[in-house]
Amino acid sequence: MAPAPAERGDPALANRLATGALLTSVAIGAVLAGGWWLVALLLAGLALAAREWARLAPAAGPFARLLLAGAPLAVGGVAVVAIAAGAGAVALPVLLLGTPLAGALAALVPDASPHRVALGVLYLAVPCAVLVWLREDPRFGTGVVLWLMAVVATTDTAAYAAGRTIGGARLAPSISPGKTWAGLAGGVLGAALVGAAGGIALGWPVLPAGLLAAGLALVAQAGDLLESWLKRAAGMKDSGTLLPGHGGILDRIDGLLAATVALGLLLAVLA
Repeated sequence: MAPAPAERGDPALANRLATGALLTSVAIGAVLAGGWWLVALLLAGLALAAREWARLAPAAGPFARLLLAGAPLAVGGVAVVAIAAGAGAVALPVLLLGTPLAGALAALVPDASPHRVALGVLYLAVPCAVLVWLREDPRFGTGVVLWLMAVVATTDTAAYAAGRTIGGARLAPSISPGKTWAGLAGGVLGAALVGAAGGIALGWPVLPAGLLAAGLALVAQAGDLLESWLKRAAGMKDSGTLLPGHGGILDRIDGLLAATVALGLLLAVLA
């Protein structure tokens, strides 16, 4: 369906597409290179995302915000570096101990919320560690990570396209007024098709690959809604302004954070 005349030449959409293409190219390059290239990109992204996470607590004082940003970066940084350095056995204890320790430390800082600090570690540090583990583990590697990225990117793009083209009933109007049930269905369908096609390239059975991708699409959109809820609770439209057409880093990677953890847990159980 052709876009409505008012939508042609939409600068916001053009910025969104250009920013998405640039970020995707950088991410693919880092995944293909692996090792410390991927670690460098993840740590940079983690630092920016942690800063935005701290901004989602507008009532917090400067020391509380420093802890909100610093705890995910410190715990996630140690875990990611450990995995990349071949000491992956260290990463799980770091995450398991670092999360409650960060929350306990927050109890000593005025205006800091222990549960929000601990949640920040889980929300940001764990997905980064899982992503490096998937990339560096020879059982999974580059193919699985690129497959995951393609599934999540397709979910976002197909949901956006279906929602704008079809419209209809709102999915969660009190959390994210722009999302529709048609967008949810479009995202799941698009992810299933791309996941099945990518599964063929990886030597996976087509139907399980498509079903897995569809499930991850639901998880990714749930992650998107979670971040929308956090922004609404903080009275913010976007988590930041760094990315033209997208908002902040968290606005771009919210679905990937959730889907990465879901896939990591599944593969940890099945592998």
